[in-house]
Amino acid sequence: MRFLTAGESHGPQLTGVIEGLPAGLPLTPDEINPWLARRQGGYGRGRRMVIETDRVEILSGVRNGRTTGAPVTLVIHNADHRNWQDIMDPAPGSWPRKRALTAARPGHADLAGGIKYGHKDLRDVLERASARETAMRVAVGAVAHQLLAAFGVESAAHVVGLGGVWSQTPFDWSRTAEIEASPVRVLDKEAEARMIEAIDRAKTAGDTLGGVIEARFRGLVPGLGSHVHWDRKLDGRIAQMVMSIPAIKGVEIGTGFANAMRPGSEVHDPIYRDEARGYYRKTNRAGGLEGGMTNGEELVVRAALKPIATLMRPLPTVDVVTHEPADAARERSDTTAVPAASVILQACVGIVLAQAYLEKFGGDTLDELVERVERYKAHVRAF
Repeated sequence: MRFLTAGESHGPQLTGVIEGLPAGLPLTPDEINPWLARRQGGYGRGRRMVIETDRVEILSGVRNGRTTGAPVTLVIHNADHRNWQDIMDPAPGSWPRKRALTAARPGHADLAGGIKYGHKDLRDVLERASARETAMRVAVGAVAHQLLAAFGVESAAHVVGLGGVWSQTPFDWSRTAEIEASPVRVLDKEAEARMIEAIDRAKTAGDTLGGVIEARFRGLVPGLGSHVHWDRKLDGRIAQMVMSIPAIKGVEIGTGFANAMRPGSEVHDPIYRDEARGYYRKTNRAGGLEGGMTNGEELVVRAALKPIATLMRPLPTVDVVTHEPADAARERSDTTAVPAASVILQACVGIVLAQAYLEKFGGDTLDELVERVERYKAHVRAF
């Protein structure tokens, strides 16, 4: 399974094309739109979340509520485009265009992208570099999760820390509804209140906040990925996907960073076996991955999200046309996107896992795939 996305932040639409899905997968907008709504939620979001109500259209590859095996095309229209039609018009026009951006914003792709592609109007960079692109990746991730569900895989996402406040309540699969109801996607109510206070203070100060997010997956078979080549190792592929999410600056599997400072006897997870459960671990510090492959335990992926780079009190920069000092441009922005980023993380890791299932089990139809996965599960139990 492979996919492409296209579109700009203030363009008419975002487009996604998914190739390689099996025929027979149930798929309607109703499986995708709740994911888009979750991405738009969370305390600390900006005005665009009021303007936009993301909804997906399925333009190809699905008939009668089922995938056909042909490429699936998804579209999300940008409601705000009506205010940007002249600015984003692809037709030739005079320069500078309306709302041209020449003062590069620190922390964004503006300057490096402008130098790379020769753009003096840095809007040509920021429109595609914007995290708005992740709306389509979440839609693709929703489709991937529809496939994973057919194999018995479940997932969840939550916030571990935000703005210097850490949740002290461990993740609990039985309480995922509480996470979805929390404005900052945490189970710890005391931490929730302190996070909201921190967001309010940052907003008043014209500042932004980052945090640490986590996605979890259970029901995965062991052996997804491979140890035989560097580019087939699943942890490497997950890390590449996660690091491609805007503002993500670090990723770990399990308790990866803490493990680096512990002796091996306190890191590696002993293996046990009984007839009812097969092979299992009593601890999961490896986060469900060993040697580039899933080991059958819960997959735990954490990521560090830096504070949003667009500040209402802009940082010093340089104008790329005049080469004079300037204040960084201010685009409409959030105070924090950490809760929403946890949903994006969940969606994006799901894409990699769906790809891994399709690579391992193959098949042109969903029925074929499910049969092969079940047969493999029987092999694992007997091994």
